[in-house]
Amino acid sequence: MTQAEPTQNQTSTEASNLTEQFMQALQTTEQTGDVEPLVALFAEESSLKNLTTQTWTGQDGAREFWTAYLSNFDSIRSEFTHHLEASGTGVMEWEATGQLKGGAGLAYQGVSIIEIDAGKVSAFRTYYDSAAFVNTGMAEVRSE
Repeated sequence: MTQAEPTQNQTSTEASNLTEQFMQALQTTEQTGDVEPLVALFAEESSLKNLTTQTWTGQDGAREFWTAYLSNFDSIRSEFTHHLEASGTGVMEWEATGQLKGGAGLAYQGVSIIEIDAGKVSAFRTYYDSAAFVNTGMAEVRSE
């Protein structure tokens, strides 16, 4: 994997591939609360999965997923430590820090994978340290 450049200093024109565009869009979404820049990267037939048993589909599913993600936090910021895009797959290693609703501090790490088809995200999967949520009294980030 390659070391990620500090994405907060990049503009959208500097992202050289969809994985980097995704990282930038996620950070923008976390800062502004507007999920649409992130949703725009997803294909109509895309799927999204996290540690729950639910699967979200399409751009409407992406909108629901990311809106629910944000609703778990008073603030959240993902910093990417490594990323790689090759053969239609993007891999991102990250650490997120912030505050859960109600004010409990939180820091957790994970890996997210995107599958890319025709320049859009066709699948998104994320795997993270759910113990961080247990320690704060929240079993997992839910989107229900």
